[in-house]
This record gives sequence, C-alpha cells and structure tokens, in this order.
Amino acid sequence: MSQGVRAQQREQTRQTLLLESRRLFSELGYGAVVLSQIVGAAGVTKGALYHHFASKSDLFRAVLEQVQQEVGEHIAVTADVREDPWDRLIVGCQAFLNASTDPAVQRILLIDGPAVLGWSEWRAMNEATSGGHLTEVLVDLIEEGTIAAQPVEPLMHLLSGAMNEAALWLATSGNPRDLADTAKALAQLLEALRAR
Repeated sequence: MSQGVRAQQREQTRQTLLLESRRLFSELGYGAVVLSQIVGAAGVTKGALYHHFASKSDLFRAVLEQVQQEVGEHIAVTADVREDPWDRLIVGCQAFLNASTDPAVQRILLIDGPAVLGWSEWRAMNEATSGGHLTEVLVDLIEEGTIAAQPVEPLMHLLSGAMNEAALWLATSGNPRDLADTAKALAQLLEALRAR
C-alpha cells in the first residue's frame, strides 16, 4: 500500500472520528459520552483514536474548533456581503443568533466548550473565529465615527457575552417568537452604540 493511500485512509479515519464524536457530543453532552461509544460508532479501534487524538478532551477540542470555524464562516459569509459596516454588524450578530439556535451548536459551543476546556482557552478560540470578525467590524465603525472612540476589546467582549447569553436563553425557550424578539432587542442595544 502506498504512502498516499495510507495518508488518505488516516485522514478518512480522523474525519469519521470527528463526525461521530460530534454527533455523540451534541446528542448526549461531553460528560455522558465514553470513548467506547465513539470508536464503536466510527467503526475503529481505540488505538486508531489515540493515533489521532491524545484524549477525549483533545478530540472534543477538535470538534469545538470545527464548530467554531463553521459558525465563524457562516457569520462572515452572511455579513460580508454588506458594504456598510453598520449593516455588517447587525447582520453578523443576527447570523450568530440564528446559528446558535441549533441545539448541537449550543451544546458544543456554548455549554460544553467552556466547561471542558476552561474559560481562558474557550475565549481564545472564540476570539480567533467569530470574535475576530466582530472586532474587525467594531474597529471599522469606530474609525468611521459611527461608534464613539473607545477601546474595542471590552466592547467586543460585552457584545459577545450578551449574544452568548441570549443564545443560551433561546436554547431553553419554548416560544418561537423569542428569536425575533431577541434580534429586535439586540438591534436596539446596538443602536445605542451609535455616536450622536
């Protein structure tokens, strides 16, 4: 068997492990999943799992990175079609709320992510994806004078925290109107940032 074929098989095994562990983590939660469930679902041995991931938390970190990357890309694709930075902010925040209503995203990204990796590592990962996009648009808005001059980092964390909390609340809400009401409240909150 050639090295190219072996490398392709290793990558296929890694992708299958990510796919099945993501499904299990989103359905059951990190704490309820055991490695034997993952390898059983993926149809591989524990040795194959340990070849790619040092531990269950290492595997979860890779799944979380994948989810964060997808959410960040969704926000960027949705918001970046807008020319106006203010529109990008509003549309990007709405895109985050929409993406985070997916129960699998909520559990992995917002519930288990900080609990498993700790706040510091989780925040650093978040800043590298959707937090980075939020920071960019806030810088643009401050530079053009739409938002009053101020330190961007605290503002980004305040807005990110508000949206994460809203997403967690929406996860437990049984009212289908709550997403629209939350989007409206967020738009009003953001409007208060406009320089007068």
